[in-house]
Amino acid sequence: MIARAFNGSKRYWSWVVFLLVLAGIGFACYLIQFNRGLTVTGMSRDVSWGLYIGQLTFLVGVAASAVMLVLPYYLHNVKAFGRITILGEFLAVAAIIMCLLFVFVDLGKPMRLLNMILYPTPNSILFWDMVVLTGYLLLNIVIGWTMLEAEYKTVAPPKWVKILIYISIPWAISIHTVTAFLYAGLPGRHYWLTAIMAARFLASAFASGPALLIVLCFIIRKVSKFDPGREAIDKLAAIVTYATIISVFFVGLEFFTAFYSQVPAHGMDSLIYLFAGLDGHAKLVPLMWLFAVLAVIALVLLINPRTRNREATLIAACGAVFVSMWLEKGIGLVIGGFIPNAFNRVTEYSPTPLEMLITLGIWAVGALILTFLYKIAIAVKEDLL
Repeated sequence: MIARAFNGSKRYWSWVVFLLVLAGIGFACYLIQFNRGLTVTGMSRDVSWGLYIGQLTFLVGVAASAVMLVLPYYLHNVKAFGRITILGEFLAVAAIIMCLLFVFVDLGKPMRLLNMILYPTPNSILFWDMVVLTGYLLLNIVIGWTMLEAEYKTVAPPKWVKILIYISIPWAISIHTVTAFLYAGLPGRHYWLTAIMAARFLASAFASGPALLIVLCFIIRKVSKFDPGREAIDKLAAIVTYATIISVFFVGLEFFTAFYSQVPAHGMDSLIYLFAGLDGHAKLVPLMWLFAVLAVIALVLLINPRTRNREATLIAACGAVFVSMWLEKGIGLVIGGFIPNAFNRVTEYSPTPLEMLITLGIWAVGALILTFLYKIAIAVKEDLL
């Protein structure tokens, strides 16, 4: 089946070459970072997690969202998801690989990864994050490939794969829960010190991941003979709608807790910095208001059945959901937690061009992996038409 990934049209290979160029640029920039260290990034003593960890945080949610297809299909027999479950599993594979790459570039020295393997520390949340991420990656590779191979050979999948599927459901929840604990377990960062951090992560994950999958389904339907099915897309759209409502509600809860208590250290100063600026520093204010505007636009389009059922407006709504959740979780949440610092001073963070090119290169690697996996899966499904 792997050979299917190397058999495509001119448009397909143009897209592959484009992604390879972006990945190559990112790798060249990483070599500069490897040689000179993390000083080439915008991170500092006060803001030690930046664009890299922000992408990791967001993409873990995209990976976890595969459970929104697996759970209804295998536990509740929702047949409509049968056609696209493999797409969700392969999306999870690409997202987790990107997560691991962002950890790799954020460490500065790659050999530091060996510390977690050679000297495991079970009392560290980071150790458990490594365990659940790599475990979830292996689960989705084995499950997805086994199920696709069985479909290709038109035989029933082996019985043991069902056990792995049932294991993958709580495992998907665990990867984003453990990632949330990385933040909520730091008592010195009051913006993150909230009991609903894991719930916020899961809600935004179940909004952004399925939103991206809906857009991908429409693209697949346009460039191939395979139709993911309107019923599956409609059910995913309903999931995105409810998850977006809950995610925005959770953000509102943080505002209420911070401003009603009037305790500056309990997230109030961080929220003021993000949405209004603090002590004359306001670099993230436009981005956070863009998040708010996009979230409102998405909710208006999704809650109204007429716009949710129309292809053009549904794509626009899903795009708005994906970008808004990326802004809130991939930028605002991570950077906002470091501002102000322990001395109540503001040290702003801006990613350097090198940092952004490395990030773009990793996104290109993820898109390339997803392209190859989807090419194989769609080719198999087209053969069965």
